[in-house]
Amino acid sequence: MSNLPQSGSPELSLQTVMHIVYGLFAVSLISAGFLGLAAVAGVILLYVKRQDFAATYFDGHATWLLATFWWSVLALAVSFLATLIYIGWIGVFATVVWALYRVIRGWLALVEGRSPVEFE
Repeated sequence: MSNLPQSGSPELSLQTVMHIVYGLFAVSLISAGFLGLAAVAGVILLYVKRQDFAATYFDGHATWLLATFWWSVLALAVSFLATLIYIGWIGVFATVVWALYRVIRGWLALVEGRSPVEFE
């Protein structure tokens, strides 16, 4: 039996919303860096739909993406400060690679109908 929602079920719209959020994060990473407007739009959408995601496997995805965003914001802030002593660009690069990994891993888990933390 598949974990994917059936056509016409209310979860189908939640799955679409989650695909949109992953797409926004991916566009932000590829185009303007992780703090781009697309990622901010994705975070807003996650917070707006957070109650709808409760008690579904989409809640794990929402938590995964929010943690990715906020930890990346912190890491990028520290990295940008470290650019004053010319070593921060290493942190910026590492943060972008880490965030890209998490977006890809989470999106693959979503396609499989699983939570990203179960995806091993």
